[in-house]
Amino acid sequence: MAPLIRFTLLGLYLALVAPLPVLAPPGAATLGLTVALLLGLVPIVALTSERVELDGHGIRVGHPPWCAWMLRRGWQMPWASISGLTPVTTSQGGRVYYVRSRDGSAWLLPQRVARFEAYLARFSEASGLDTRAVGRISPPWTYRLLAGLTAAMLAAELITAWLGPAAPGSLS
Repeated sequence: MAPLIRFTLLGLYLALVAPLPVLAPPGAATLGLTVALLLGLVPIVALTSERVELDGHGIRVGHPPWCAWMLRRGWQMPWASISGLTPVTTSQGGRVYYVRSRDGSAWLLPQRVARFEAYLARFSEASGLDTRAVGRISPPWTYRLLAGLTAAMLAAELITAWLGPAAPGSLS
């Protein structure tokens, strides 16, 4: 997964859930809430650690061994087995592509990878398929905007934590 996308999603999770133990009502089990939030971070890190490998034999998509057991299985396909790409329009108006094999199976082509153009060029060269129509699933500016908003949320939370709670009777 592209670092911009991965770290934006991790940062967004932290921005949304890190303040919860502080905002919890007095007497709430803040230790339990903190542990739950840290445990919730594990599947987010796992989901954003998907790997795509292209080599002389084929394409492999999957997760590292530490988290592969909890997520969907990966897939792999030898270059000689690939027969085509099938575009599918998403409900949001985007387009995803399925890699078809000669035996009829199809797998989702990863579109959120680092160095996307180089990845597509290698995929095209090895598979013999034309990938000129394949684009990113969402334009890079959307993740840049989300990264900026996430950074602003995290900064505001850090500043608020540093300044401490507002004094009683003050405007806040």
